[in-house]
Order: sequence, then structure tokens, then C-alpha cells
Amino acid sequence: MDKWKVALLIPAGQRPQFILGLAPSDLDVTWVDLDLPNEDKLPLCQEADAVIAAPPWFSADLLKDCPKVKLVQTLTSGYNRLDIQGIIDLGVPVANNSGINAATMAEHTIGVMIALCRRLVEMHLSVKEGRWQGHIDPSNLTEINGKVIGIIGFGFAGQAVARRLRGFDVRTIYHTTSEVNGDVREELGAEPTSLELLLQESDFVTLHVPLTPLTRGMIGELQLAMMKPSSFLINTSRGPVVDQGALYQVLKEGGIAGAGLDVFEMEPLVADNPLLELKSIVLTPHMAGSTA
Repeated sequence: MDKWKVALLIPAGQRPQFILGLAPSDLDVTWVDLDLPNEDKLPLCQEADAVIAAPPWFSADLLKDCPKVKLVQTLTSGYNRLDIQGIIDLGVPVANNSGINAATMAEHTIGVMIALCRRLVEMHLSVKEGRWQGHIDPSNLTEINGKVIGIIGFGFAGQAVARRLRGFDVRTIYHTTSEVNGDVREELGAEPTSLELLLQESDFVTLHVPLTPLTRGMIGELQLAMMKPSSFLINTSRGPVVDQGALYQVLKEGGIAGAGLDVFEMEPLVADNPLLELKSIVLTPHMAGSTA
């Protein structure tokens, strides 16, 4: 039986040789630089049986001249950077890597929670810069223990967060549009609730949803106003899920206690982004799901 031919369409900066080294021997995998123009990519893809695609964007236009392609697979759990409808219209199924980095995302999320409530970034910088604050006002510090954690999106990543939170003696509530098995709810000790109640009751709100027309901007001025002044917002899903301008305003005015962001409306952040002015924020460069 002939080997399946696979076109790996990723930019040169995303370690194509490393990924090629992981390919099983029964696949014939060819790297195609995603940054090349379509006319240069096409000769390398026309004989492919499958395409593996990665960010920043994969258009269906290339597939129109690749009649042998039977599958488009993304390396990521997110699929907002694929031309989904265009690919489906060509009769080609699309698969994502759902849950592949759920454990990593969950650990990062909880790490950010701890960094926020213990003000670790601010305290690290103060020590490094010679400003010892050993007798800091304890009213400016808190902990995860005993808090209400609200998880928006309860798929692989959301459930992984809930599972790891069980050791913190917290109450976990969640909001999702998907069905969650009763056994899973019982195992994780998590309670379903509405988005409004979750925002009103939670001390930490953490987002684990894909970027879709329904989730784009789902946390805006109205939703942020529902949160407690002492609460924290964490987003490791996709930047446009949160209205970044509204978040900046509520943080600046003290409407919530802080935020942890791994994703942003526009990436990378520019040097004059107003979020960088804030002390009540922990920022990471879209790496919550990355691991060795």
C-alpha cells in the first residue's frame, strides 16, 4: 500500500523540522512554508492526501487545485484561523486537536490565579529593583483557598482546570453551551450555572471557549460590571473573546481586582498598549498551551 502523502503547511518559525521528526514512518510528509504565495505552495500540495495546517491562517483557496486532499487537520485545539466554511464547501472534512494541551493550559491558568492573588509579578519586580516590601498590607493579598471559581467553557481545558482545583478547597461553578456528563460533574464537584450568576458569584472567572461568532466579545462592559470588585479575570482562550478596551477601563477604575491574559485582540502587543501601564495584570505571550 502506498504511503499517504501529507502536506505540513506551517511557517518556517514554527519548528517544521521538529514536527517532521515526529511523523510516523508510514506517512510521506512534506513541509510547505505557509508564508509562500499560493502559486509556490501549490506544486508541493497537489499530490497530498491530507493537509496539516497551523496558524497564522489557512485559506480554502489552495485546496481548489488539490483534488486528492481528503482531510485538513490543524495542529491546535483552536480552529478560528482556518477557513472552515470554505474547506467544508469543497467537501473536505476538518479536524482540530481538541484537548491536546488541556493539562498545560490548566496548570498555566492556576499559576496565573496564584500570581494575581499573591501579586507575585509586582513583588518580584520590587525585590529585584531594591524596593523591599516585606510588611505589605495583607488586605492587598488573598488566596485561592475557599474561593468561588467560575469556569466559562467546560470542555477538555475547563474540566482540566476544575480537576486541578480540587486540592484548593474551592467551590467550582461553570457555564457551558455543551452537554456535560453527570458523572463528570460529580467527579469534579462542579455546579452548572448561568453566565450571569457565574459572573456575579465568582472570585476568579476563567475563560476556556473557542473563538466563534457567539463567543467573540462575550465578556464586555456589561459582563465585567457584573463581577465583584475583588474578583479576577483570566483569559487563556482567544483574545477577541474579551473586549480589551472595556477590560482596560474596568481595571483602571478598580471595577475588578485584576486580570491575567495570555491572549489578546491583536498579537503581539504593541509597546504603547495601555494594558502595559497596569499593575493589576499578569501578561504572557500566548504560550499557555505550549510545552516540551
